[in-house]
Amino acid sequence: MQSTPLPGIGVQYDLTTRERRHVSVIAHRDGTRTLNTYRREDPDACAHSLHLTEGESAALVDALAPSHHSPNVLHTSGLGLVAERVELSGGSHWNGRPLGDTRMRTETGVSVVAVLRRTGAVPSPAPDFRLAGGDTLILIGTREGVDAAAAILGRE
Repeated sequence: MQSTPLPGIGVQYDLTTRERRHVSVIAHRDGTRTLNTYRREDPDACAHSLHLTEGESAALVDALAPSHHSPNVLHTSGLGLVAERVELSGGSHWNGRPLGDTRMRTETGVSVVAVLRRTGAVPSPAPDFRLAGGDTLILIGTREGVDAAAAILGRE
């Protein structure tokens, strides 16, 4: 699975299946999703596109990985919270700087619950944790807060 930030839109997730089929999901910042499938003979040509509301997306996720099998999973949408991955570009203003310099929690109320790197995951990074291009930050907060945090992290 690959993720690509789409500034002002959200994030696109691309997957190639075992059968060599290309599928993408665009996670829009407003909570909606667009599910796309691509032609087998031309993996760049979209064959079908389906726009889903936030509720429809949640129902599809539950059908694919039923939540009733995992009672300890936190479902943030009912609490007014969202969890989202945001990738830091190599040219980011924050590349090499401490997480605390972003003032993200102070400015947006959003928490960085983990940072994913090629070398592994860093849970609950401290304010002195140095960010690097290619890091994927796992954020949790309100929809508005996560959008604002993504804008801060997108600063070049």
